Amino acid sequence: MCADTTDTTAAPDYKSTLNLPKTDFPMRAGLPKREPEWLARWERIGIYDRLREKALAGTGEKGKPTRTPFTLHDGPPYANGHLHIGHALNKTLKDMVVRSQQMMGHDARYIPGWDCHGLPIEWKIEEQYRAKGRDKDDVDIVDFRQECRKFAEGWVGIQREEFKRLGITGKWENPYLTMDFHAERVIAEEFQKFLMNGTLYQGSKPVMWSPVEKTALAEAEVEYHDRQTDAIWVKFAVSSTSKPEGAWVADDNEAVSHTGNEIARRDDLAKAFSDASVVIFTTTPWTIPQNRAICFGPGISYGLYEVTETPEECWVSVGDRYLMADALAQEALAAARLQPGMYKRLDDVSADELRGLTCAHPLRGLDGAAGEWDFDVPMLPGDHVTDDTGTGFVHTAPSHGDDDYAIGVKNNLPMTYNILDDSSFRADLPFFAGQQVVKPNGKPGGASKAVIEKLKEVSALIATKRITISDAHSWRSKAPVIRLNRPQWFAAIDRKMGDGNDQYGDTIRKRALTSIDELVTWTPQTGRNRLYSMIEARPDWVLSRQRAWGVPLTCFVKKGAKHDDPDFLLRNDAVNARILEAFEAEGADAWYKDGAKERFLGDSVNPDDYDQVMDILDVWFDSGSTHAFTLRDRADGSEDGLADLYLEGTDQHRGWFHSSMLQACGTMGRAPYRAVLTHGFTLDEKGMKMSKSLGNTVAPEKIIQQYGADILRLWVAQADYTVDLRIGPEILKGVADSYRRLRNTMRYMLGSLSDFSENDRTAPEDMPELERWVLHRLAELDKTVRDGYAAYDFQGVFQAVFTFATVDLSAFYFDIRKDALYCDGDTLQRRAARTVLDILFHRLTTWLAPVLVFTMEEVWLQRFGDEDSSVHLQDFPDTPGDWLDPDLAAKWSGVRSARRVVTAALEVERTNKVIGASLEAAPTVYVSDADARAALESLPLEDICITSQITLTGDTPPEGAFRLPETDGVAVVFQKADGGKCARCWKILPDVGSHSHADVCGRCDSAMS
Repeated sequence: MCADTTDTTAAPDYKSTLNLPKTDFPMRAGLPKREPEWLARWERIGIYDRLREKALAGTGEKGKPTRTPFTLHDGPPYANGHLHIGHALNKTLKDMVVRSQQMMGHDARYIPGWDCHGLPIEWKIEEQYRAKGRDKDDVDIVDFRQECRKFAEGWVGIQREEFKRLGITGKWENPYLTMDFHAERVIAEEFQKFLMNGTLYQGSKPVMWSPVEKTALAEAEVEYHDRQTDAIWVKFAVSSTSKPEGAWVADDNEAVSHTGNEIARRDDLAKAFSDASVVIFTTTPWTIPQNRAICFGPGISYGLYEVTETPEECWVSVGDRYLMADALAQEALAAARLQPGMYKRLDDVSADELRGLTCAHPLRGLDGAAGEWDFDVPMLPGDHVTDDTGTGFVHTAPSHGDDDYAIGVKNNLPMTYNILDDSSFRADLPFFAGQQVVKPNGKPGGASKAVIEKLKEVSALIATKRITISDAHSWRSKAPVIRLNRPQWFAAIDRKMGDGNDQYGDTIRKRALTSIDELVTWTPQTGRNRLYSMIEARPDWVLSRQRAWGVPLTCFVKKGAKHDDPDFLLRNDAVNARILEAFEAEGADAWYKDGAKERFLGDSVNPDDYDQVMDILDVWFDSGSTHAFTLRDRADGSEDGLADLYLEGTDQHRGWFHSSMLQACGTMGRAPYRAVLTHGFTLDEKGMKMSKSLGNTVAPEKIIQQYGADILRLWVAQADYTVDLRIGPEILKGVADSYRRLRNTMRYMLGSLSDFSENDRTAPEDMPELERWVLHRLAELDKTVRDGYAAYDFQGVFQAVFTFATVDLSAFYFDIRKDALYCDGDTLQRRAARTVLDILFHRLTTWLAPVLVFTMEEVWLQRFGDEDSSVHLQDFPDTPGDWLDPDLAAKWSGVRSARRVVTAALEVERTNKVIGASLEAAPTVYVSDADARAALESLPLEDICITSQITLTGDTPPEGAFRLPETDGVAVVFQKADGGKCARCWKILPDVGSHSHADVCGRCDSAMS
């Protein structure tokens, strides 16, 4: 028999008697691996459709849902290529809008969509052809379009999965696609409204033309890059100075009589001008053969300059006389290698005097020119002319610029058609035939060089200079874009429509400007100013493109009729109906099938009398029409066909916001949206634009692989999206740190609520002050969260919730209450604390669910893990108004100030190794203000300050007492606590060891009993 060696003097282990947190919720999130599991679960239980059913479940007597619909209409991304960080930003913002609106009681619908037509896809198919040595023009157009459709379908599938991986909710199994048959039918139908209401016309004016892609481009389809070009200074010899006898023409409507002296001066000037030249400056030498006028600025100061001396190797001669703006003469003559002193200013030249001049084209009368340039070049006033650069005279080619075109129309100047679709000069143009402005590979052609050489040959140049300019390029091919006069189809935005939708104006422009000011809310407000100024100044909308993949302009023109003839366009309801019926059944391919013209025109219209238009619609017309076939036509669209919100990047003021506004104003008389929210662009950590060549791009896929989608979403929520957003490795590390702190807060709540039941619930009025203060803060925060989400202020919402969770809760409330939660028995204090934790849990998980969709689902399921449960099926809990208690909040603001002084004083002692923990302290706190002292006396201050004992006094603090400069009237003197250390709660108290359980305090003895 062995002796008993048990040490009966060892202290009992009380750890098992504590109410320690119990949870399987891991601190290590493992998001990249676990997020796909939640995605699969949401798909399995049909979250999106269940939310729609939830809206219908509460229908009233008249069968209307009790939840107000909220529709965010998705601006369609282009079905071409993997997602970039801008896509992730945009779709995440949309998702946070939809989810927060849903949880605030709306029926928030989100139908994702894709833009499927247009040049980028067509260009990709052509690239595949070129790689195989095939010519697109040799392929049947329907077959070619089918290849484009198949290409788009493939990328829709890829992008859909990439968007879903970001945690985006929506009707993914049934998105809208602009290439769906019904969508193509509606796009054609919307176009027909322009046809029938008289706004459609064919005109010939300069458009942004891509010679490489051989099509017109919208402003939104170009980007600006620096490129080098030859700037030239060209002489236009004055050929005539004639004026009406006895009068000096001031403008088109005014003749001012002059005295004999003035007439004599005019005659003197005429002699001076007889061998003078007007000097123009241009960076597009290839446009000189198309010159038809020279413009001057009526308010600019001009002078007549004479060359008196020349250096070697220059193109000017002594005695040459040049007309130039005074502010630019020195710069222009310096380009001609003339130093000051080599020329002199002869006289002032007024706008009236310039008005009467006529010049000769520099190529006039040349052998071999066949009379091509034997015409007068008038001098015309133009408000667009400035003396910022050049010579103060603007060479005007009406076929190649908006200002030039406007001047040409006003003054009946002839249009020229020297440049063909591929940017080559027409084959019969003398000297320059066949030379291209831009080669098929996007590089500069020989057109400008050929013109410069010819101008040199005829001594028409005074200078050339190689300069760098910012110029338009196609964002697809990256090739330069030129301004080119081409017959195109336009929507007239200032033509009275007479369609009966005149509530907000009788023209597209008036309706759009009224909508911007009266019908739409803008976030930020600067978006309003930007779009307003664009639409206020914009020209007519170019609707046509010379390509194959898109919805055709479904109209017919009468052979031999002029553009302005009333019967030029066929407007026939029966024809239109047959087209729409075919498109609904077969898609827009029906337009290109054999016999299409005869099929659509039917028996009532002779096919021999009409030509079928084969241009396609601008892809922006497609996307601008999405409201019609998505919001209006779908059962899950919106009741009135309008969107509650359009949300895109700032570039869409000239893109989707713009085209949608014009399109809807032309067809239904107003904007298709009630609100517009814009976000900035994504930049790298240094604020640089992202570029593959710089190697500073950040791919969403890489972030998800490393951190998980919730970290990417949290980056969006933490940033101010109204300006450009920066992202990079260091920024993401900071975001991940914020995430970990928040995750720790949620883990603490889960652990403390592991066995919470309704029997533990305590009424607010029975709770201690600290718990009632937390409820007050929740009531304040509830308003902040709801107001913030309603205003799409995700940064404000997250910062408010994060600060509350980490400062008010983790660093204050949890810090104080963990003693009661761990060590108390079944006390009111512990029950109240757990009740508050339950209340906190329901609010924090739902408030954060629109941002951290995966993590809050994990938190929710950790507690409520049945098969059909999801935090995303919840609404934000209602918060009783009587939780607000301003007086209590004011009192606790003072308490927290005093606590900060105590904890700061104890931290000094901890740093100095005097104590290891605050429970070893029993400080004396000196509070001079009687009311503040009374407030502290009403509370268990030692628990609040996490000390074992505390003494509160109104005495004058001794010299050397610890103070904080920001807290007046509070001082602390440190003392160590007296007594024994409780083996269970670790407080140092005099009664430790005097109870039935060894080495514990009275509170712990009672809890164990």
